[in-house]
Amino acid sequence: MMRRIAIASVLFVAAGCATQEQAQKKQQGPTTKEERMRITNQSPFDVAVCQPKTRSLPQPANQEVILGALTSARPQVLECLVDPKSRGAADTTNVTVKTTVNDQGGTHAVSGENLTPEGTACIQKVVDTQVPLTALPKGAQPVTSESSFVHETSNSASVKFGINPGSDYSGTVRLALPTWCDCYASFGNKAPPILKASVDLKKGLATAADITFDPVGTPEGDQLAACLKGKMMALPAKLETDELKFGYRFVQFNSQASEPAADLPPELRFLQLDLVRNQRSADVAIASGARTNAAEAYDAIVTKYQKSKDWKLIDELKTKCKALVDSAQGWVNAIDSQLKVDQASLAIVQELKAKDTAWADVETKSQEVIGNTEKYLANAQQRLKDDQAACPKERK
Repeated sequence: MMRRIAIASVLFVAAGCATQEQAQKKQQGPTTKEERMRITNQSPFDVAVCQPKTRSLPQPANQEVILGALTSARPQVLECLVDPKSRGAADTTNVTVKTTVNDQGGTHAVSGENLTPEGTACIQKVVDTQVPLTALPKGAQPVTSESSFVHETSNSASVKFGINPGSDYSGTVRLALPTWCDCYASFGNKAPPILKASVDLKKGLATAADITFDPVGTPEGDQLAACLKGKMMALPAKLETDELKFGYRFVQFNSQASEPAADLPPELRFLQLDLVRNQRSADVAIASGARTNAAEAYDAIVTKYQKSKDWKLIDELKTKCKALVDSAQGWVNAIDSQLKVDQASLAIVQELKAKDTAWADVETKSQEVIGNTEKYLANAQQRLKDDQAACPKERK
């Protein structure tokens, strides 16, 4: 079950991975004049960080529910690792969250490779807040689960200071974005547009001399730009030379979006959908766990009835079987939502392939993902029919 839920993402097929040589250069710092002058630290921001999804998790907790809930916290976990204080010197940071729940309560234990105490504390706070654990019924078997997160500075959002003043200022902006959530209040169900700002730093000034944003063309976009400008103008800036002008490009996603990201170019729409799919897979895991709980509860009352033949249990049989059917329908609905995201991703890939044949491999992978999701959906639909058939029938 766990393997079926965790269908591989095609994101990294398109984005590609840095070679070992590139990763080593990144760790050693800029070596050429061009690298020292290049403005970095302008990595994407997932505005879902500003609105952690609060879920009423099915009880009691089981592996599927825990897996899904921790998967849904992925934006917040990875945001912890944007800050260089959270990571060691290596390019890759591996995080493991081991969860244990018993009749006394539950705990998440965070550990990892290349993870600093600051990073551990940040992730611990995320999982404790977003995935609260409730004690199992007395005498119930303990539940254990393990979730993994991988952050790579070569292709994950990250900040590195000490390259040049423009990059340092950009890094300060990027780290501040999660504290500027009021600017993103109107983007609860959609991704913000791309914003382009011109930054002017001058020697002797404690903040930027000037920041101007290109017009966005929509009221929400222009309001976001105005809000971000005000925040940026308050940030500290330091410059040794007389003046430095450079551009800052805001690329912002929303993994909780329910609306298409029509304002983004195809490549970014593809990445946006990959983030959304991660949340849909979390929904599927939680819905599957809810059905597992409902099936166990119904099986228990059926066994009790078969032993006692007590007609007074009929109403409870009906109630728990209805709960089983409802949970199976919720599971089907969650997989169907995931399938729609898969299909939308394939459509974008085919649009990109028409212009660049290098996307052909991604198209093949996307089609495989859709095939797996369709099979999973068919299995869930059959399980729903079986659950409906198992319910007590009224005699007329």
